[in-house]
Amino acid sequence: MNQREEIRIAIFASGNGSNAENIVRYFTDNKRIKFTRIYCNNAEAFVRERAKNLGIPELIFTGKQFRETDLVLNQLLADNTDFVILAGFLLRIPASIIQSFRGRIVNIHPALLPKFGGKGMYGMHVHQAVKDAGETETGITIHQVNENYDEGAIIFQAKVDISSDDSPEDIANKVHQLEYEYFPKIIWEYIQSAQY
Repeated sequence: MNQREEIRIAIFASGNGSNAENIVRYFTDNKRIKFTRIYCNNAEAFVRERAKNLGIPELIFTGKQFRETDLVLNQLLADNTDFVILAGFLLRIPASIIQSFRGRIVNIHPALLPKFGGKGMYGMHVHQAVKDAGETETGITIHQVNENYDEGAIIFQAKVDISSDDSPEDIANKVHQLEYEYFPKIIWEYIQSAQY
């Protein structure tokens, strides 16, 4: 791909949006990055408040609209989106969007894939499973998105030690620190490696 002045990024989020806000703030002084829109499938999600405060337009849609219509795809294309970043987005991405943005959809998962991945493995479900399995380490996986949950090519992993005394909430806190530290940085490295 040719070097471009402006790189246009869409963020998908379903909940609180702390990762989404962290990503946007990381790129505040980067003149090449433009956040086109925050996409959300949950009308009650706090990420909507964050989007408003950050001055980023939003698109709210239902799971049915996401699965059965081209509403989201058409908006992505209308915005000339270059990359899609999933920051706590819980729905599986439809094949039409994956085909249109192959290699340009990036997700973060709160465990060391391929462990603790797949449908239903998100948020505290993951940290509880890590705790129940008696793991001594966990971490984050940043990966490309394909047609299957958590099976896209791994871009980056970071690990953190956990102890038998750690609760699932303690594990979540350790993983969140890794997310905040690494996700924006790795997004930028990945975009640059794609020759944007």
